[in-house]
Amino acid sequence: MAAVDLAPLHRPGLLARLRPGRTMRRLLRNRAFVTGAILFGFIVVVTLLAPWISPSDPNRMAIRFRFREPSWEFPFGTDNLGRNMVSRVLWGGRLSLEIGAWVVGLNALFGVMLGAASGYFRRLDGPLMRFSDALMAFPSVLLAIGIAAALGPSVTTVVVALSVVYIPRTARVLRASVLVVREQDYVQAARACGAGDLRILLRHVLPNCMAPLIVQLSFVFAYAVLSEAVLSFLGLGAPPTTPSWGILIAEGRGYIREAAWLTAIPGGAIAVTVLGLNLLGDGLRDVLDPRLKVDAR
Repeated sequence: MAAVDLAPLHRPGLLARLRPGRTMRRLLRNRAFVTGAILFGFIVVVTLLAPWISPSDPNRMAIRFRFREPSWEFPFGTDNLGRNMVSRVLWGGRLSLEIGAWVVGLNALFGVMLGAASGYFRRLDGPLMRFSDALMAFPSVLLAIGIAAALGPSVTTVVVALSVVYIPRTARVLRASVLVVREQDYVQAARACGAGDLRILLRHVLPNCMAPLIVQLSFVFAYAVLSEAVLSFLGLGAPPTTPSWGILIAEGRGYIREAAWLTAIPGGAIAVTVLGLNLLGDGLRDVLDPRLKVDAR
């Protein structure tokens, strides 16, 4: 009996199918992606360089310079204790982006595990998704506030609270893709050849579900930055001695009439970061989502 060649039934992973060079050219032609990459990249670079470009320590007080308006000497002004707002905004952004990165990493790990297990193993689908539905029934911000209030204010608490809020949503997105991919011919062929479930998941299913996951994680980053600011504003985030964008807005709200820059500048930094991430996610979705390619035709 002649050997049957199953190679045509194998479907390459995301990077092989999308042709990285061609995909990058399409991304660079997408205005939303380019604009988002520039905005978010600028925020990332300046916050990472905060230890070297900050004019002073973010907590250094100089009472004689309190409430100085933005000028050449103090581009972002000073607060009620004379602290330089440039330093505080840069270091606050560093903390906000660090928390966002941790939330995205935990979503990528546990969201993929839950979504893959739920979508591939039929027996686990019901219990895992009902648990996810229970978490998603609560408004995201209120659930994060409840978890943070129960655990106490700290950076770790913010990461845990936001991860619990957004992991079910990431798992839902991945589960939907796995449900479709697991029924494809190349997966059935691999199963018929005796491949184990773990091998099929890692080699055939998950590589073909990465496009919607990448898009979802870009939006999760934006949600995490915004939600972290909310928790810090309410006193449930980082300690008051640690500058973050939410804490800066909370400190400046009492002086909003005489020193509006104390809230406007960190608020603007949040807006630019979230806008950049949303544009980045929109651009990735336009290029990577196969359904949009079909509709465009």
